[in-house]
Amino acid sequence: MQREQSSRGRADRVSRSSDIAGDPPADNTPDNATGNTPGNTPGDTPGNTPGNTPGDTPGDETEARSAALKQGMSIGLATGAYGISFGALAVAGGLSIWQTVALSALMFTGASQFAFASIFAVGGSPLAAVTTSTMLGLRHISYGALLAPTLRPMHPFTRAVAAQLTIDESTAVALAQPTRESRKVGFWSGGVSVYILWNAFTLAGALAGSRIGDPNAWGLDAAAAAAFLGLLWSHLKTPHARWTAALAGVLTLALTPLLPAGLPLLIAAAIAVAIGEWSRK
Repeated sequence: MQREQSSRGRADRVSRSSDIAGDPPADNTPDNATGNTPGNTPGDTPGNTPGNTPGDTPGDETEARSAALKQGMSIGLATGAYGISFGALAVAGGLSIWQTVALSALMFTGASQFAFASIFAVGGSPLAAVTTSTMLGLRHISYGALLAPTLRPMHPFTRAVAAQLTIDESTAVALAQPTRESRKVGFWSGGVSVYILWNAFTLAGALAGSRIGDPNAWGLDAAAAAAFLGLLWSHLKTPHARWTAALAGVLTLALTPLLPAGLPLLIAAAIAVAIGEWSRK
C-alpha cells in the first residue's frame, strides 16, 4: 500500500514538472473551427483563394467589363455626333465630300482635322496644313506608351488597327478602368465606336455642307477656327498653359500680315511646344 502511494506521488511530481517546463497541452480544437482549412494562413477564408485580393472575383470582373463597354459606347456616340460639324465645315471651307470623308477615315483625330480644315479654308498651303495637324497628333505617341502594357501581346495586324484607334477618347476610357481586362474592353469599345460614328457623321455633315451654298453667307468660313479654339480651351487648365496660349495667339496675329497663310500658326505652335518642353525641365 505504501509502495503504491509512493509510485502515484512520483507520477504526480513528474506530471507537474512537465507542465512547468512548457510542454503544450494537447490541441483538441478542430483545424477548421475558425473557418480556416488545414494549410491556410489566417485570412485565407474559403471565399478568397491564396493569391486573390478582395474583389478579384469573376463577378467583379464581369461588372468591370460591362461598365467599360458602356462607357466606350457612350463616348463614341457623343464624340461621333460632333463629326457632323467637321463634315459641314470642311466642305464649306473648300474640301470635296470625298476628301472630307478620307480625312476622317485616315487621319482620325479631331483636333488635327479641324486644324487642317481651318488652314485650308483660309488659303493656307498644304504643307502648313499637314505640318500643323501632324504636330497636334504627336501626343498620340505618349498614348501608345501608356496603353502598350495593357494591349500586348498583339498580332501585327491588330497592332496596326490599335494604332489607328489610339485617340483621346479611347485612351481616357481605357485608363479609367480598374483591371487589365476591363481596360482592354474600354479601349476597343471606345475606339471602334468613335471611329464608326465619327466617319458616319462626317459623311452626313459633308452632304449637308455641300448644299448650304456660300459659306461666307453663313459665317462658316470662320467656324472651323472657332471649333478648334473650343477644343483647345479644355486643355488650358493651368496659368502657365493659358499664358503660353495667349503668347502664341499674339504672335500669330503679329505674323499674319507678314507671312503666307498658315505659316504664322505653324511658327506659333512650334514656339508653344518649345516653351512647354522648357518648363518641364
